[in-house]
Amino acid sequence: MPRPQKAGIDYFPLDVNFFSADNRIKILKARFGADGITIFIYLLCEIYRAGYFMRFDEDALFVVSDDLSMSSDKVKQVLNFLLERSLFDNILFQSDKVLTSTGIQRRFQLAVKERAKKNPIEIKDFWLLSNDETEPFIKVNRSLNNSQKSKGNSGNNQSNSQEISLKESKVKESKVNKDNSSHEVVSDPALNRAILDFIDFRKKIKRPLTDHALELLIKKLDGMTQDQKEKVEILNQSIMNGWIGIFPLKGDKKGQPKQSGAKNQFHNFEQRETDYDALVQKQLKGRLGGEQ
Repeated sequence: MPRPQKAGIDYFPLDVNFFSADNRIKILKARFGADGITIFIYLLCEIYRAGYFMRFDEDALFVVSDDLSMSSDKVKQVLNFLLERSLFDNILFQSDKVLTSTGIQRRFQLAVKERAKKNPIEIKDFWLLSNDETEPFIKVNRSLNNSQKSKGNSGNNQSNSQEISLKESKVKESKVNKDNSSHEVVSDPALNRAILDFIDFRKKIKRPLTDHALELLIKKLDGMTQDQKEKVEILNQSIMNGWIGIFPLKGDKKGQPKQSGAKNQFHNFEQRETDYDALVQKQLKGRLGGEQ
């Protein structure tokens, strides 16, 4: 009787430029400190221990919280960041509560290459890589993969509703991303162009916006600022940095207007703006008056 294939791997590569090559990691550390990095690496270890994905439900949330001695709220905040910035696949997580990504699956292929050459690995669930990206020793059963994916959460009649919702989502995505060259989303021409550019950007990184997601995007922009020019800058900022979401302009504080110029400060104390020429003239007049 053949020995069953090992699902996971014993180690995975971590680039020496892990902290410097990807701005998302820099922002993760800036926002959450060492705790953010620890949670991310912990999740990667759990994923590779299982293979190339892991299920993450409420129980998993509390297990991670207990293992790392961190609050469940912090773990949830970091996880949301990782999903928003596409360090994990957000679409698959929303549909099936599964953590994985194309990068994880590419590294998994490299790690199992030697053993899989002798015994090809059969993939049944949640494979994100295309046929061109999948190595010959990885055998993906596409039909089984789809059926298992639809059973991800319930395993009962809810699978049918999940399939329907996924089909509807694809139809909506096609409406938004079909041809944006003459599509008017908002009345302001400059903002409309920026929104269309952001839609095209999301399409190019294979994270297209649905109609509903576009509505939420516009509402979020309105919540950040009422200045049309600033909305354009926010969208351009996300495109430039490769962000899947939108965020306030760097250095801005929510609810406060941007400063038009730097204040005259020294060690955080605001200084008076003094006309030194007028002061000198006043002092000279005082001296001359005293000499008379």
